[in-house]
Amino acid sequence: MTTRPPFSIDEWYHCYNRGFEKSIVYKNEKDYQRFLLLMYLCNGEKRVHLRESEGWDLHETLLDPSVERGEYLVEIGSYVLMPNHLHLILREIRDGGIPLFMQKLFTGYTMYFNKKYNRTGALFSGTFKSRHISDDRYLKRVVPYIFLNPLELFEPRWKQGVGNLTQLERRLISYPYSSMPDFLRKERPEKNIISRSIETMFDKKPSIAEMLTEAQAYYREENQFA
Repeated sequence: MTTRPPFSIDEWYHCYNRGFEKSIVYKNEKDYQRFLLLMYLCNGEKRVHLRESEGWDLHETLLDPSVERGEYLVEIGSYVLMPNHLHLILREIRDGGIPLFMQKLFTGYTMYFNKKYNRTGALFSGTFKSRHISDDRYLKRVVPYIFLNPLELFEPRWKQGVGNLTQLERRLISYPYSSMPDFLRKERPEKNIISRSIETMFDKKPSIAEMLTEAQAYYREENQFA
């Protein structure tokens, strides 16, 4: 059994997990929206009462100033949800914030999913994985990489440079389960899930072509010794 290195205050981390045995964890739009709702509600010291929130609408909740979550546990910089896995960029802002946030998030969603689909047992593949984002160079590659993950659904060979840029860009911008539209300043309620900190770390907003270049470089670096 491996021991996870402690998270450090004010440091960013790439956190990710996938479905148990690579199974689907989001079957439809309602499942994605439920996870996004929990990302918002679980980011606070206040306990989330799942039964009370079962009928909550995602957009109404995100725009409701009366929703009380208590002090934030983490800063959510960016995210991408895929059918069988997810990526989050999180900053530790209090001791134990990231592990507590992830525990609340995965426990709450697993309870929802198991009840909805009449199943039992683990939904995700053990505890979440994480990598420390140690410098700006890594940040500017991992953020585009997770943003471009949805291309796997449309062009599986994008990491090797395959695909028409215009078509890929259109697909990315229209993908609703990612914070990329918020990064590009599209106005929508989901912007309230994340902070604007990640944006400020870029000297200028990268184009889709520039993000493709950085994401492909990240992929090559991660797999050169595989």
